[in-house]
Amino acid sequence: MTRIRIRVLGPVQLEVDGAEVRLTPLTTRLLVRLVAAEGEAVPVRTLRRDVWGMADEPRHLAQRGRNEVQKRVLELRRALDPRQDGTAARVLRTEQQVTVAGPETAYRLVPGPGEVDSEEFTAVVGAALLAPPATAAHRLGEALAMVRGRPLAEVHGEEFAAAYIRRLAALQDSARRELVSARTRLGRPDLALPVAESIARDHPDDREAARTLDALRAELRARHGDELLRHAVPLPGRRVDVVLLRGDLFEQQDANLVVGFTDTFDTATDQDVVISRGSVQGQLVDHLFAGQRRLLDEKLQAGLRGVPALGTESVRDKPRGRRVRYPVGTTVAVPVDGRRVFATAYSRLGNDLVARSRHEDLRTSLESLWAAVAVHGQFRPLALPLIGAGLARVTELDRGQLAALIVDSFIAACRRDPALTPELRIVIRAEDLAGTDLGPVEKRFQQAGPGEGET
Repeated sequence: MTRIRIRVLGPVQLEVDGAEVRLTPLTTRLLVRLVAAEGEAVPVRTLRRDVWGMADEPRHLAQRGRNEVQKRVLELRRALDPRQDGTAARVLRTEQQVTVAGPETAYRLVPGPGEVDSEEFTAVVGAALLAPPATAAHRLGEALAMVRGRPLAEVHGEEFAAAYIRRLAALQDSARRELVSARTRLGRPDLALPVAESIARDHPDDREAARTLDALRAELRARHGDELLRHAVPLPGRRVDVVLLRGDLFEQQDANLVVGFTDTFDTATDQDVVISRGSVQGQLVDHLFAGQRRLLDEKLQAGLRGVPALGTESVRDKPRGRRVRYPVGTTVAVPVDGRRVFATAYSRLGNDLVARSRHEDLRTSLESLWAAVAVHGQFRPLALPLIGAGLARVTELDRGQLAALIVDSFIAACRRDPALTPELRIVIRAEDLAGTDLGPVEKRFQQAGPGEGET
C-alpha cells in the first residue's frame, strides 16, 4: 500500500513512499483547501471560489470551471497514488451532495492515521498536556520539532483557512508554554529558556511570557554562579557537559579531582624547594590529607608499584626529592573518602629542581588521564585545574590555548568512550582569570556543534 504523508506545519509538502512529490501551484492550493476542511466534503462551487477565485457563473460557463477542478483533482489523485493501487480513491473521495440547485459534486480528503502532520501534532500535544512532566517534556519536544514554519503558509490570511490556522497556532502556543513549565519542573531551565524566548518573540505584548522569560534568566544566572562557559558534547544517547569555572579546585567536593605531578611524583613542600606549597600538589596534602604528606606518599607508591620506572637518579645528581622517574603520562588513581584524585605526570623535574613540560607531554598525559578515569572514575564529575599553566608551564601555549587543548582531548576521548564522566570541570583560579583568553575554548565549542536536546 502506498505510504502518504501530507505536511502542512510549514510550507506544504506531499510525500509518497518517502519521496517528495512536486505539485503545480493550483494543485497544491487544492490540497491545502481540502486539508483545511478537516474531513468535510467541499463542493466544486466552493473549490472554484476558494482555489481559483471564481465567483458563481451561469451554468453554461460553470461547466468549464468544473472541468478545471476535475483536472486538478485527477492530478492530485495521480500524485497520491503513483502505483494506481487505489490509495488515492481512499484518500480523496468523490461525493454527490443534494442542493437547492440540484445534485452537486463534492470532494472529501480522508487521510489515515499519521498521514497529515497537523493531525498527528494535535494528537501528540493533546496527550502530552495530560502527562507527567518528564513524559510531557519528551512528547512536546517531539511534537514541536514537527513544526517547520507557519502552518498552511501558502494560504495564510485567507478566510477558508483562518479557523484551521488559528487552532494550530493556539495549540503550538499551548505546547510551547507547557514545555517551558515541564522543563522548569524537571530542573532544566537551560532547556526551557530557548522555548520561552520563542514565545516572547512571537508575543511581544504578552506580560506573562515576559515574566516567565525574566524568571528563567534569573534562575540560570543564579545557578551558573561561577560558571564561565558550559557546553554539552554532542554524543549519541548521552549528555556530557564541559564547564569552565572560576574558583578553587578543592571546593569541587562532589567530583573526582585531577592533580598534575612531575615524573618523580614529588610531594615535599619544605621551604618550597622541591614543590611549592602554593602549587596544587602542595595544597593537595593540606586539603585532603590533613597535612600528612606520608599518607599521600603511601597511596602514590601503592599505585606506582605496577608501573615500570624509567630509571633512578643518583644522590649526587639529585640530592633533594625523589629519584625514581616514571614515564610522562603515568597516572595514579588515589582513593580519598569515596572518590578519586588522579595524579598524572605531565612534566619532568630536572635535577636542578625545575619542572619542564612540552605540548606533547601534556597531550600524552591527558590521553593517559582519560583512560584512567574510564576505569576508576565511577562515572562521577571530574574537576581539574588548568594543567600546564603553573610553575611547570607549557611554554608553547597560553592559558586559553591550554584550556582548548584539554577540551579537544576530552571531546575526542568521550567519542571513543561516552561513559567517561557526565561532566568535566576546568577550574580557573580567580586571580588567573584576567590573564586567560577563553576565546579558543569558545571556538572549539562552536566547532563541536550544539548539544543534544537543546530544543
